[in-house]
Amino acid sequence: MAKSDLALMAHLLRRAGFGATRDEIEEYAEKGYEDVVEDLVNPERCPPLDEDIISRYYDGENHVIWTSTWMYRMIVTRRPLVEKMALFWHHVFATGAGKVEHGPSMINQIQMFRKHGFGDFRTLLVELSRDPAMIFWLDNNENRLGEPNENYGRELLELFSMGAGNYSEDDIKNASRAFTGWTFTQPIPLYPQGHHPSEFVFKPQEHDYGPKTFLGESGNFDGEDIIDIIVRQEATARFIARHLYNFYVADEPQVPAWPIEPPQDQEAIDAIVQTYFDTGGDMRAIMRMILLSDFFKEARFKKVKSPTELVTGVLKLGGSITAPQPGIGRYQAATGLMGQQLLNPPTVEGWHTGREWIDGGTLNERINFAVEHIGDAEKPGVQEIIRRLGGNGDGGSARLSPEDFTERCLTLAGPLDVGEQTRQTLLDYARSGGTLDLSAPEERGKSVPRVVHMLQMIVSSKEYQFA
Repeated sequence: MAKSDLALMAHLLRRAGFGATRDEIEEYAEKGYEDVVEDLVNPERCPPLDEDIISRYYDGENHVIWTSTWMYRMIVTRRPLVEKMALFWHHVFATGAGKVEHGPSMINQIQMFRKHGFGDFRTLLVELSRDPAMIFWLDNNENRLGEPNENYGRELLELFSMGAGNYSEDDIKNASRAFTGWTFTQPIPLYPQGHHPSEFVFKPQEHDYGPKTFLGESGNFDGEDIIDIIVRQEATARFIARHLYNFYVADEPQVPAWPIEPPQDQEAIDAIVQTYFDTGGDMRAIMRMILLSDFFKEARFKKVKSPTELVTGVLKLGGSITAPQPGIGRYQAATGLMGQQLLNPPTVEGWHTGREWIDGGTLNERINFAVEHIGDAEKPGVQEIIRRLGGNGDGGSARLSPEDFTERCLTLAGPLDVGEQTRQTLLDYARSGGTLDLSAPEERGKSVPRVVHMLQMIVSSKEYQFA
């Protein structure tokens, strides 16, 4: 199988999922790129997770369990783009458990993203506007006739759909009036009954039925009418297109800079916008177009991995999580130390991405996590790399020159493209030990630690920080 095919498939699975084992990359590559994309955007073609197993092992009433369960899904799912889309929408429609403080509502919001993340953008915005976690997060439960609260109306336009500079203050006021009376049922107290869900409810006595003017259109609008107008705007298509490009293709400047900083690939944004209008904002069609595009295929290692992507990718490489197990909560704690606590973004703006993921402290956390996890030679993924290096069923040789040792480790841990300086550092280490010999037990005892150390050097390289 051509190395280029494997590298392209690994790229796809990093971006449309959370990485893959070598076996998975080869399995998908045998199927072919276009067919794999169809599986990704049509997840019903792939087996679902066993929800009974998940609820049996990961059922509880705290933030650690909620986020750990989501990370488990990311690692073991056969429908990776479902979870990646949920993470994407969680970033765009940032909602924090720190304020919401109601587990079922946060969990149900992520489930809503799984259910509607591949649908049309209008439906997603309607569901978002009815979501109890979002309603409470942006105070729409306090938005009522004669006492409008503009928080949700403002963020719906600025951060969730159109972007700053494409509407007026009057548009915000009238959008907010249209969402008066959109609230939720108060859940019963946590103790002693436990967690119970909250549901959307419309209170007609609190709704402003007066005429409104929004983006140049006038009428007796309610929230769905406002959304109908929003999704027709070119500004909406361009704003969402840029978010998609930033998340799936290549790092862009931060969102507040978008009104003054043009996209780095205007043609790509234009193509996404065209697909948006051609398909009525259908996210499945838009994602298919992105994943099949040349601009996506050519954008390898153009994105700094988010903490969640880094941790789940390392865990996939280690191959140790294939079923529920104790201690998975430490992995969500690791992403928090790296700057991303799932279900608890720092602001309504979400997380700053790209190179802003990394500073002196978070870089140490990222490298330490990867080095510690891959440093365990008993991890199934590490054992599989050793097996392949030894030529067992992989067409290789049990004796490898320093050059071959270096190249095969980079291939099996990625495939990963590295710069000349990193490659030279790896080669210097490989040459310091001479030929790698995995042909006999006495030689393996000396060679396995060398393989582990080489893998640790690779996952601690600057290139490994990129997806």
